[in-house]
Amino acid sequence: MDYKTFLFSWDGRINRAKWWLGQLALFVLALIAYAIGFGIAIALELPALGLLVGVLIFLPVLYAGVCLSIKRFHDRDKSGWWVCIQFVPLIGVFWYLIECGILSGTVGPNRYGPDPLEGRM
Repeated sequence: MDYKTFLFSWDGRINRAKWWLGQLALFVLALIAYAIGFGIAIALELPALGLLVGVLIFLPVLYAGVCLSIKRFHDRDKSGWWVCIQFVPLIGVFWYLIECGILSGTVGPNRYGPDPLEGRM
């Protein structure tokens, strides 16, 4: 799976390790990009540019994070709409983290594709 499919496609399945790696990579990339963008904005004394850079970085990072989570829910043999569980007050974020980051996926193929761990032993 190439990085474009990995980050920007809703199709397929990914295991926990790839989900955690993807989330970490998005976090690091966002921090670096924010630092560069706001550094330029401060150097040029244009705070609105910093806000613009922040929004322009936030949107693709958000989309990539949603795509990763949809694929992770697919691995659990659940609809991608389960990403919305995060919006349930109090327990939503915990449920999301347990589902995506802790629980293992479906063994063998499911309706969303082949097992991402198949062939690994």
